[in-house]
Amino acid sequence: MLKALIFDFDGLILDTETPEVIVWQSIYKEYGFHLPVDEWEKTVGGYGISTFDPAEHLAHLAQGRLDAVSLRVRYRRESDAIIHASSIMPGVVSMIEQAKQNGLQVAIGSSSPHSWVDSHARRLGIFDYFDRIICQDDVPPGRTKPNPDIFLKALEYLNVKQDAAVVFEDSLNGVAAARRAEIFVVAVPNPLTAKMGVAGDITVSSLADLSFHELNDRVSRASDVFNS
Repeated sequence: MLKALIFDFDGLILDTETPEVIVWQSIYKEYGFHLPVDEWEKTVGGYGISTFDPAEHLAHLAQGRLDAVSLRVRYRRESDAIIHASSIMPGVVSMIEQAKQNGLQVAIGSSSPHSWVDSHARRLGIFDYFDRIICQDDVPPGRTKPNPDIFLKALEYLNVKQDAAVVFEDSLNGVAAARRAEIFVVAVPNPLTAKMGVAGDITVSSLADLSFHELNDRVSRASDVFNS
């Protein structure tokens, strides 16, 4: 029986990832270079697959004409302007409300810091929807996704076992973390991560395409098959 839903934040609740890559692509192009998107993609949702740093990389390509610190400041300013004008991804609020109506707890499990997640959740008016928000600050350094620690910490805080929870993720790192935590995972790739072959136990193009009751049925059937 489902008791909790755990939502990733970046790219799942709020599409912060597409604006970020668009801004880096624009900055690289301005200086006559191309962002290696395949390397950037590996960092989405965590840093388990790659430690690629676009600011350091561009500064290196520019051979001293640019410095990484200034590039990061510009990137953050320009991407934040786009992100702050963005709304919650389709279907997210409906899924949360349906879960609450059916007595489930809901949480956020993010590799981003509380300073980022909490402020955006408050701005979007959804902070109080969540029973728990678990971020990179809540696990040891280096233990964000694809490590399972954030999701395991969520289960601990919610006092829920793995087989009574579902994770919603958009990235390869996030899906890997959910699998390592042995939690049923619904993949909801955004426009950026859809190109990366992200797939879960269920994969949908939008949470608007999945009702809570459909989710509950799919999880129940999967559990029956696993236990048979």
